[in-house]
Amino acid sequence: MARPRRAAEGGEIPEAEAIRRAQGGDAEAFEQLYRQHSRRVYSVVLRMVGNPAEAEDLTQEAFLQLFRKIHTFRGDAAFSTWLHRLAVNVVLMRLRKKALPVTSLDEPADAEDESSGPKRDVGAADPLIEGSVDRVHLERAVAELPPGYRMVFLLHDVQGYEHNEIARIMDCSIGNSKSQLHKARTRLREILKDFERDRARQQRLEDSEKAEP
Repeated sequence: MARPRRAAEGGEIPEAEAIRRAQGGDAEAFEQLYRQHSRRVYSVVLRMVGNPAEAEDLTQEAFLQLFRKIHTFRGDAAFSTWLHRLAVNVVLMRLRKKALPVTSLDEPADAEDESSGPKRDVGAADPLIEGSVDRVHLERAVAELPPGYRMVFLLHDVQGYEHNEIARIMDCSIGNSKSQLHKARTRLREILKDFERDRARQQRLEDSEKAEP
């Protein structure tokens, strides 16, 4: 007789087993997946919408979609990655119903070819943003971006979507997706420099107070 598989710490079964059981309709296994992943999904959604109440509502909608679609998970990617993409799609569907403005106001609307779009490579990686800022300040800066800029930045730089995917999801051109990302990164650099100036000013003030007799 085979020995039963040992439960994970806290009485929970391994994630792979929980997924398999949830795909078979096991409510307790699905509840375990919810406990394990809901906080991270909420964090992803909150960064996208910037509203705690709406983020909570969309998180619940994401797990409702998970309940309906978990049987389609095949393990080609990590479950957390698959789930986060599902949550992102839930958010995008909601925002598209709200007609979120994503079209650039400064660049041509049809920017898919070099003759009509910006000449610079606006979709290239930005090492300044990627490597030199602590996470707290970066998240604060992202939260201050206009909704369209924030959405494209999160989809591309955080969630890893390609510009052709973003264009399809958000119903805009590839050129506009690249333009939005460029403008998001430009605005982020400005916000982060403001943060640094404020921090330096505060540090000088504190040093000055300490130096007083």
